[in-house]
Amino acid sequence: MAQTAPSESAVASPPSTLPGPGVKPKLQKKQIALKQIAYPFWFGGSASSMAACVTHPLDLVKVRLQLRSGDAPKNMSGTFMHIVRNSGPRGLYDGLTASLLRQMTYSTVRFGVYEDLKRRYTPDGEKPSFALLLGLSSFSGFLGGVSGNAADVVNVRMQQEAVLQASQKRQYRNGLDGMIKMARGEGLSSWFRGVWPNSTRAALMNASQLASYDTFKVMLMTYTPLGDTTTTHFASSLLAGFVATTICSPVDVIKSRVMSAHTNKGLLSLITDIYAKEGATWMFKGWVPAFLRLGPQTICTFLFLEAHRKGYRKFKDIED
Repeated sequence: MAQTAPSESAVASPPSTLPGPGVKPKLQKKQIALKQIAYPFWFGGSASSMAACVTHPLDLVKVRLQLRSGDAPKNMSGTFMHIVRNSGPRGLYDGLTASLLRQMTYSTVRFGVYEDLKRRYTPDGEKPSFALLLGLSSFSGFLGGVSGNAADVVNVRMQQEAVLQASQKRQYRNGLDGMIKMARGEGLSSWFRGVWPNSTRAALMNASQLASYDTFKVMLMTYTPLGDTTTTHFASSLLAGFVATTICSPVDVIKSRVMSAHTNKGLLSLITDIYAKEGATWMFKGWVPAFLRLGPQTICTFLFLEAHRKGYRKFKDIED
């Protein structure tokens, strides 16, 4: 009797979920529900003030590098050691009161306005578009830049104080004292010195920091196994810090030069002089210390902010 070929199995095996050779695996998209919670307006200012206490020495080194002249150290480590040798460890916190005053004005406004507008213009449970985040963060950042400009001028001046000649020292005791002396000696208009480059920089900073943080956070929660966790917050804020440093570097250099100037030279004239003396590299002068300052500052700010939010949800018995 002739043998028949074995028949195929009646039950089909399930298709393999593994990609074939040379085929890239696709990201698995998760559906996440985003709650619109009205957090207190001051959370951003509080979180930023806490972060400033941690990262102020790095901010001081960044400003000193941007304003260096003569035979001053040319790198971050050299500037750091120069400050410690000449002013002691306490010198690393020159201008801290002005920095805290700045965060209480600038960051309170930029975070508070951004979060309030985002909540109002985003339907509950839906993801806001990147264009919306970009527009809202730019607008709130500009408002924050205007509101915190006076404290920012005092902050830059106090950080620069130690390297000035005795005849040029302004002798500000703290941030409020600096604002009062500026108003008495230079008029109230001094509170708005460099307000346009500063507000432009604030709009860029907010757009590149807050909008990118929210975007990276949602992407990590959607396309990775990570949820709304500390790991997600850390990774999102690190990426946001990199984006913000690169975009804001040119404006940051101009802002420091304008605010520390002893003359009322126009913005275009100042940029022309800088370009003639230093070439195009001036735009990223101090980028490394700026990132080493802004990276940790961004991470600390958002970790503190998320801790504020978590504590508020727990206090109000709002389910995560």
